[in-house]
Amino acid sequence: MSVTSPSPETGASQPRFDLAKTDDTLIVGPTYAAAKKIFPQKTSGTYRRIKWLVLFVTLGIYYFLPFVRWDRGPHAPGQAVLVDLEHRRFYFFFIEIWPQEVYYFTGLLIIAALTLFLMNALAGRVWCGYLCWQTVWTDLFMAVERWVEGDRRERMQLDAAPWSARKIGKRALKHFIWLMIAWWTGGVWVLYFADAPTLVTQLATLQAPSIAYTWIGILTFTTYIFAGHMREQTCLYMCPWPRIQAALTDENALNVTYRYDRGEPRMSVKKAAAVRKAGEIAGDCVDCNQCVHACPTGVDIRHGPQLGCIQCGLCIDACDTVMRKVGRPERLIAYDTDINIKRRAVGLPNVYRFVRTRTVLYVVLISLIAGGMAAKLATRADSGLAVIHDRNPQYVLLSDGALRNGYTVRFANKAPEPRTFALAVEGLKGATVELAGAGKDAQGRPTIEVGRDQTREVRLLLSTRESLPANASIPMTFTLIDETGKVLAAAKDFFRGP
Repeated sequence: MSVTSPSPETGASQPRFDLAKTDDTLIVGPTYAAAKKIFPQKTSGTYRRIKWLVLFVTLGIYYFLPFVRWDRGPHAPGQAVLVDLEHRRFYFFFIEIWPQEVYYFTGLLIIAALTLFLMNALAGRVWCGYLCWQTVWTDLFMAVERWVEGDRRERMQLDAAPWSARKIGKRALKHFIWLMIAWWTGGVWVLYFADAPTLVTQLATLQAPSIAYTWIGILTFTTYIFAGHMREQTCLYMCPWPRIQAALTDENALNVTYRYDRGEPRMSVKKAAAVRKAGEIAGDCVDCNQCVHACPTGVDIRHGPQLGCIQCGLCIDACDTVMRKVGRPERLIAYDTDINIKRRAVGLPNVYRFVRTRTVLYVVLISLIAGGMAAKLATRADSGLAVIHDRNPQYVLLSDGALRNGYTVRFANKAPEPRTFALAVEGLKGATVELAGAGKDAQGRPTIEVGRDQTREVRLLLSTRESLPANASIPMTFTLIDETGKVLAAAKDFFRGP
């Protein structure tokens, strides 16, 4: 028994699995055809230039951003972008994020997801084709491979040739450059977690922490494997986005499309000229396969939308080059929509609807979240107060008849210099306030000193001899006041009784 299915490369029927019974033994053939090595061909054109521009900009930012300095005053880190794990801070130029402000990261993640959805609604997998780190580093590795081993034909010949000194030399040079790029990629990543110039010196003199060498090794290995060896397999088998984006697109989204309404029927240039001379219809596609050869994932875009197509547009550049040579209009392959294919089939003009319900919704959500985060960031205070009531016991009856509640108070000082705060407690008449390690100000309020860019957790005891109603739960207000008498923050809790 034999079952066949269309081949994704040729469109011809290929065996998917075969069953044969010989000597009562069931022999099962391979479910899928073995993956073939892809040798992408060099292309030039509009989209290739865009990809080069994106590559240089994104890698330039990644590799050199850790060395950008930013003056935050004395005793503060001078690195513009820094994840300071030791002091639990994230610095981004003038912004300083504390662990308690994790909602900023949550907002950024939501904005990133919505932006990805918006990009997909407008132009399909444009993220995958131009901005994804797998695409960017794979492009760089392919450029090195092409520079060392030559273009598609030369690489195929070298791959099929027996091992020789020339082949070993070329392969060794290629893999050495790949490893250097991967090593620098891993090395730069750790520079975002420590002062870059200092850590570079420590790494060069073998005095850096062992964790830095460990992560450089891990990231060197993964970059080398993913960008140098796995390439399109990462997109096809590891990345979940191709499966997700199919549910988020629609017929108005721009996608790299073979315009079969213009390209079919395919035939050679000479035959097409003869057919047109006879007054019959001939497609513009000359079946040269240059679009397939240019594709970094080996997709034949003429078979329609496919999981492997990352929408990079290189097949467009390759096809345009051929069209110019044969004297036919460009953009036989182009960014187009499904609806336009149908409209042209009935003689209607193209229509592009970038403003529609889903795109407007994404833009509104992104704007609201970004606006809310910006407003919160612009109005956030440089101090904070948090009060937590003891859970067990909630109150204590003292031997002298007083009733006492315990609290944990956390003071936050986000300013670059030490500050002294006073704590005012309101809501309970005649209460006695005891703040561990505190002094007193002129009004008799307890004061506490907090170092620059630090938090301080202090034990607070409130006692009263006043008679309280049964199951008392009296609202309390705790107010943070600076040395000038300005109210900086407030927190609310309760005083509880039996």
